[in-house]
Amino acid sequence: MTDLKFAQPARRNLLAPVLIAFLLLGIAIALVIRYTPSRTVNLTLSHTSLFPTHTVFKSDSIVVGSDKTEDNLYVLTNLRVDDPLHLPLILKDFTATLTTADDQKITSSAAEEKDLPNIFTSFPALESMASKPLVRDTLIAPGASAEGMVLLQFPVTEDVWNHRKSAVLHVDLYHQGAFPVSIPLNASAISTNFDQP
Repeated sequence: MTDLKFAQPARRNLLAPVLIAFLLLGIAIALVIRYTPSRTVNLTLSHTSLFPTHTVFKSDSIVVGSDKTEDNLYVLTNLRVDDPLHLPLILKDFTATLTTADDQKITSSAAEEKDLPNIFTSFPALESMASKPLVRDTLIAPGASAEGMVLLQFPVTEDVWNHRKSAVLHVDLYHQGAFPVSIPLNASAISTNFDQP
């Protein structure tokens, strides 16, 4: 009997394809790191103005003290949003949280552009304080910025606002989440940068 011999194919060296794959992966990671900035958004608040209102609702009753009152505080703040990304940003919503001196949290959503004429009709002096609004669904191109007024309304007096613990404006972006920026006690500008995790 003769020895059976089976022909075996020559072994290929896989080292070269594996090294090429790791090299391409490294280049891809380096490009992502290089072209993704460390900041996702820059928020700057400036010249915050207050407009307190005190409304008395007269009652038909002859009982003394039956009139109802309502205090509201309109907060007008100028917001600038800078886009340092290589992708566009889209503004989704603006909300604010006021924390009073006694730890009560009051949340307010910014007035929409379509509601501003009605607000200005009710309070004409407020219109003279207003500027061009920053509206929802604004598209900010890469490297560009958008700026405008955000109008907030809180059911508090000016004294409650002045003695607050904090007031934070939350700027909600599509596909990015919400970014907070503190509303300063004074009218000086405040700028906040956000780093990616």
